[in-house]
Amino acid sequence: MLSIARSELIQLFRNRLVLLNSFLIPLGACAFFVYKHETFTELRSLGYIAAVVVCTVAAFGLYATIVTTLASRRQTLFLKRLRSTPASDAGILSGLVLPVTVLALIQVTVILVVLTAVAGKPANGLLLAAAVVSTVIMMLGLGLATAGLTNSPEHAQVTTLPVSLGAVAVTNWVGITGTEELTLLKRLLPGGSATELAVNAWNGGVPVAESLPLLLPTLAWVVVAVALASRLFRWEPRR
Repeated sequence: MLSIARSELIQLFRNRLVLLNSFLIPLGACAFFVYKHETFTELRSLGYIAAVVVCTVAAFGLYATIVTTLASRRQTLFLKRLRSTPASDAGILSGLVLPVTVLALIQVTVILVVLTAVAGKPANGLLLAAAVVSTVIMMLGLGLATAGLTNSPEHAQVTTLPVSLGAVAVTNWVGITGTEELTLLKRLLPGGSATELAVNAWNGGVPVAESLPLLLPTLAWVVVAVALASRLFRWEPRR
């Protein structure tokens, strides 16, 4: 798995398009929110900025990159060749997605540290970490599922739009309007409960016991995504 991950990391830094999607787009958007944190604090809260940062990196830096990478490796028959090695299917997929997952976590951590330095620390760091990890796992699972529907790297530009843009839209909706109205709907949508959890973790004021159940909808999406991936994922190009 580690040898596959090392090779994938090298390929990641050689591919300018993937590098753009993985770093520049999410970092640019997040830098804007951090720079304008005072303006957005007046509108809602710092927790909203933290949630947007997490979702933006997870949607564009992680999810879209995973789908593009797996579609590319399938198209070049690299996935098929890897299956002829002693590596297990789980080991192959883990090696392929590990570099971009680690890089996404590093990006989120760095940006949140910068936000903490310029605007103050979150009320509950552990709860915020739980929101970050659950979001990353959810987008990772959805990436594997979407890769099964994606025939090529070019096709990934289309197949990733509904989930990536939808998750960012849900995050902004929940982050700005809260969950006082349409509570169940907002929490069940992908990213909705994770956004509320991140907001609670940063702003405080909500008991931990009341915030922890917000992990359940996100973890449910993980289960759904894994089930879809097991049915939809293909190791060879569709004939």
